[in-house]
Amino acid sequence: VLDMIRDSIGTKNGNSYVTFVFTLFSFLLVCNLFGLVPYSFTATSHLAVTVTLGVAVWVGKLIVGIRAHGVKFAGIFLPKGLPLGMIPPLVAIEIISFLMTLISLPVRLFANMMSGHILLKVLAGFAWSMMASGGILFIAHFVPLAVLFLLMFLETGVAIVQAFVFSLLTCMYIADAIEGGHLYLYVKYTRS
Repeated sequence: VLDMIRDSIGTKNGNSYVTFVFTLFSFLLVCNLFGLVPYSFTATSHLAVTVTLGVAVWVGKLIVGIRAHGVKFAGIFLPKGLPLGMIPPLVAIEIISFLMTLISLPVRLFANMMSGHILLKVLAGFAWSMMASGGILFIAHFVPLAVLFLLMFLETGVAIVQAFVFSLLTCMYIADAIEGGHLYLYVKYTRS
């Protein structure tokens, strides 16, 4: 996590965000992995949890940007060197892209965790039903059980990767707010 922060935010500004990003990564990792335990509950497979985390990251990005640049942070909505006629549609596009992090960050985590866990539960239920039926199906239940066993390794990897991706995107959003990313503070208009 420390290397991820240093690579994306930098050593100068990144040290003050280590605690937040590490806590976020640890929380997501524990929640994602805990959901793989039979008869347990995956908090990150519920949209309310992931949206809350996404809103916290988005508000944090906004606060970091305003703290670093003040009112000039609003300059990210106005790309540099635009003709006057292009300003309204491109400002609207920039505002939409700024707000999309509120949707993309939580939905990515929610969808990946929900789909994988549903697949595991369906296969486990299928294997259990085959085993409970007895006869030849009892022997055949080892096929979905073997697939379930292999998918557990895949889902473990997905749980780890999703915690990493959420934390990495958080670092990138913080770095974008600190550095100004595409911050275009000085726009000159020329009339021909």
